[in-house]
Amino acid sequence: MAGKRKNYGAEFKAKVALEAIRGEMTVAELVAKHGVHQTLINSWKRQALEGMSGIFSGKA
Repeated sequence: MAGKRKNYGAEFKAKVALEAIRGEMTVAELVAKHGVHQTLINSWKRQALEGMSGIFSGKA
C-alpha cells in the first residue's frame, strides 16, 4: 500500500506561490527548499494569479 498523501495548508501554499510569482528563485530551487513537487508549485502559482482578479473585482 502506498504512503499517505501530504496535505498542505493554505498559508504554506500562499507562501510558496508568492515566492514563485516573485521569481527570485527558480521552480527547481523552490522544490529543493520546500520539498514540494514542481507540478504543485506551478499549480498553486496559477491558482494565485487567477484568484487575484477576483480580489480586485469585488468577488472575493
